[in-house]
Amino acid sequence: MRRDVFLRIVDALSNVYPYFQQRVDATGRRGLSPLQKCTAAIWMLAYGVAADAVDDYVRIGESTTIECLEKFVEGVISVFQDEYLRKPNPNDVQRLLQMAEDRGFPGMLGSIDCMHWQWKNCPKAWKGMYMSGYRGVATIVLEVVASSDLWIWHAFFGVCGSNNDINVLDRSPMFDVILNDRALEVNYTINGNNYTMGYYLADGIYPEWATFVKSISKPQGEKRKLFAQYQEGQRKDVERAFGVLQARFAIIRGPARFWEKKKLANIMRACIILHNMIVEDERDSYA
Repeated sequence: MRRDVFLRIVDALSNVYPYFQQRVDATGRRGLSPLQKCTAAIWMLAYGVAADAVDDYVRIGESTTIECLEKFVEGVISVFQDEYLRKPNPNDVQRLLQMAEDRGFPGMLGSIDCMHWQWKNCPKAWKGMYMSGYRGVATIVLEVVASSDLWIWHAFFGVCGSNNDINVLDRSPMFDVILNDRALEVNYTINGNNYTMGYYLADGIYPEWATFVKSISKPQGEKRKLFAQYQEGQRKDVERAFGVLQARFAIIRGPARFWEKKKLANIMRACIILHNMIVEDERDSYA
């Protein structure tokens, strides 16, 4: 994260929330500055360190660091969610479709997939629900839709780890708008060609919906083999997004140590919002 992006977040939070404003106690002693509080929170998100490890760097105690993290993620969600975790507007749709057209897949909006986040401190009463079968540990599932520029357009977090991708999709609000009033189905023209929006590229396990384009499991003929090869390559967009998200925020790469699921959801959502802010800031430098 560049300095100007971080300072923008600090200024926005300090202007909205009194918690991030520097105050003076009854003895006239100044309290922690907004930079100290936000730095402690970013340190935990980016490096996944324990709360007491921040003390040597920003001079904040363990309990205060945890409080800073909780207030920080809540503030980021409240201030920036409408801008950085929104549904694509018509201009976004046109840009995404143009990007897909340039890559040889007209009509593609993005790739959808799920990621498991290990929950180390999952309560024992819930471990049966959140136990991931092939991982053998308690996990919480994150479903996202990502485009080729790594921007995450949709995030659905909190499903039990025992669910597979199909069950998560069944509970996700991903296609509610389309199923209810088909409001997202629009016609568009690129390079003189008419198309109808659009598909999400997915694994072969998903239902036979028109919004999904799945790979050909056993392609016969050069044409089908070529399509399967290119489609499977395009499907890596969401995997890249997961990798970059975990590389930027180590707290979601390692086991989660909080007890409340709501706090984990806030951390995950805030990390995605910060990730999109970084993508917006660095998008022009992508090859």
